[in-house]
Amino acid sequence: MLFRRLQVFSSKSSTCALQKLISACYSSAVDPKELEKIRNIGISAHIDSGKTTLTERILFYTGRIDEMHEVRGKDGVGAVMDSMELERQRGITIQSAATYTTWKNHNINIIDTPGHVDFTVEVERALRVLDGAVLVLCAVGGVQSQTMTVNRQMKRYDVPCLAFINKLDRLGANPNRVLGQLRSKLNHNAAFIQLPIGLENNTKGIIDLVEQKALYFEGDFGENIREDEIPADMRVEAEERHMELFEHLSNADEQIGEMFLEERLPTKAEFHAGIRRACLERTFTPVLVGTALKNRGVQPLLDCVLKYLPHPGEVKNYALQLNSEGNEERILMHGARDGSRMFVGLAFKLEAGRFGQLTYVRVYQGHLKKGETIYNSRTGKKVRVSRLVQLHSNNMEDVSEVFAGDICALFGIDCASGDTFTTDPKSSISMESMYVPDPVISMSIKPKHSKDLDSFSKAVNRFTKEDPTYTVLWDSENKETIASGMGELHLEIYAQRMEREYGCEVVMGKPKVAFKETITSPVEFDYLHKKQSGGSGQFGRVIGVLEPLPVEENTKNVFQDETMGTNIPKQFVPAIEKGFKQMCNKGHLTGHKISGVRFRLLDGANHMVDSNEISFIMAAVGAMKQAYEDGSWIILEPIMSVEITAPEEFQGAVMSHLNKRSGIITGTDANEGWFSLYAEVPLNNMFGYSSELRSSTQGKGEFSMEYSRYAPASETVMEALVAQFQELDEAEPAKKKGRR
Repeated sequence: MLFRRLQVFSSKSSTCALQKLISACYSSAVDPKELEKIRNIGISAHIDSGKTTLTERILFYTGRIDEMHEVRGKDGVGAVMDSMELERQRGITIQSAATYTTWKNHNINIIDTPGHVDFTVEVERALRVLDGAVLVLCAVGGVQSQTMTVNRQMKRYDVPCLAFINKLDRLGANPNRVLGQLRSKLNHNAAFIQLPIGLENNTKGIIDLVEQKALYFEGDFGENIREDEIPADMRVEAEERHMELFEHLSNADEQIGEMFLEERLPTKAEFHAGIRRACLERTFTPVLVGTALKNRGVQPLLDCVLKYLPHPGEVKNYALQLNSEGNEERILMHGARDGSRMFVGLAFKLEAGRFGQLTYVRVYQGHLKKGETIYNSRTGKKVRVSRLVQLHSNNMEDVSEVFAGDICALFGIDCASGDTFTTDPKSSISMESMYVPDPVISMSIKPKHSKDLDSFSKAVNRFTKEDPTYTVLWDSENKETIASGMGELHLEIYAQRMEREYGCEVVMGKPKVAFKETITSPVEFDYLHKKQSGGSGQFGRVIGVLEPLPVEENTKNVFQDETMGTNIPKQFVPAIEKGFKQMCNKGHLTGHKISGVRFRLLDGANHMVDSNEISFIMAAVGAMKQAYEDGSWIILEPIMSVEITAPEEFQGAVMSHLNKRSGIITGTDANEGWFSLYAEVPLNNMFGYSSELRSSTQGKGEFSMEYSRYAPASETVMEALVAQFQELDEAEPAKKKGRR
């Protein structure tokens, strides 16, 4: 290794010089035309498993950065990949950060992803454009809730992965238990390819089971790797684990399986080739060990990324294209790093940078040069590429061209996340889009000070464009703005970002549910509006029936004119409809809108002089008031279709909590130790469920919900709403009196 030949560098300043020299050596050695020399990987894991610390070490050993810093920023700097101030303060990753580096003549594009389920879309879009991933597991915590989520995401996009058991230095570290969880909880055909030499405070190095040697990490930063024989007290365990690796690999790879049946041990080269084949097919997961914080095991992990994870040419990427008959068909993208094919790129992430909108693009085919014109397949708009950059966290490095397999960023492109770009204006190609989960929690949001409305609007426009799981809508029924997201932390982070980045303090609270009022049985009305005050007066009479609509139509109102003759002139019918709709805006029970009713106008009367438009509007208003008094009214509430996924052992607790929330279970499904439960629950009872589900399932449960229908509310809910409305009604005159 280059580190060994330059051990004279020991001081901090000489370490910086060393890193720069290494970086220069590696960068100049990589031929951009060689597809085999490219790796696109993601670092994914549960919260606090050490993803960002691991990425920091990778960047240091590859010469990309001069110094290593702590994630929580206790040294005043913080990790390179956590560029946002909030990330450094909280010690969590909020946005996925992209960087690129070089290792042993290979270009490696790395995306460090968040661990919180609230920011799961960041993981989704990273895995959508990556070719391989490193699944980081804590040696103490093992397989946790977000590990399972990330595992399902990798499965969704068929991403091959390596497992890296981190934090061997922590008290209670038990990599054997974690391996067992990988097999039982995630159903991975996994086996160690490395063993730790010592645990907790006694962490010394690792054993490479394929190469059959011990590795020790020496020097101030673990930069010098010393190879040695396997310690005598670990030879038996190493031999057992070596045979276990052989056995598990034989179940995943046909060639190794034949050797196993022939009882012939593979050579080192055959082992490496077998692991690579099985890893690419996702039939085997190699398990590595180390401790990123104590600088042990990172360089061998990088070696395994090159050995076992695919280059862009080994991954089949498909796009959709309209054929001559107008039907969509899947076409395979070609990964050649030259101009022989049309450029195709996918915009997978948007971000507001210092110089305008930054659009992250994964190049799937062809190559793109600075100054070229590209076309958005969705909108047909063309744009000139004035600047091409490769990213290193929040720093950018200009490049003149990019090739298939690269991840880059463009400036000044007006597009949406998931748009496809090509260099052919007539192309109808679009890359297969990524999965975007629906928001699961909503809260009302408004600026604390009215002077900040403009800043609030700018912040909302930016954040909703950047993050498809964060939505902000105006609720016209309740006259409030509703923000929806993946969890309470998700909404809280955006509220804090509005204050920090736009100087706009916001107030958040529980939103009101859009209840509705309806009638249960037909009621007749006959109302005469008559007013005389000198001169021309007002006269209008309406006769008819107000009746309920069928259940499936209880969200709309219908006006039917069934009059015969000229008792009500036709020019006044629209006025009657206007009066009816006006009264539907506010019911008399709770003040919510009326829906699910049909106003049947059967007859009426008019006056030659006194009848006019306002007369019949007021007649319809009076008819509705009459129907209020004579009819039987109830309150409707929105019912949500809820889908819950969690491990089977928590099924009883989940069903119990749904029953308490007046949920009706409509179906269940089970698969590989997990269950899916389908239920219908009133929206008013779903607030706070996100936190309850996570606490009752050890953080492993997830749910999604969508509007289903409106249904009658329970007696308890009706009584509470009516009482609340009456209190407000009584308080209103007092307020007016106080103002006078």
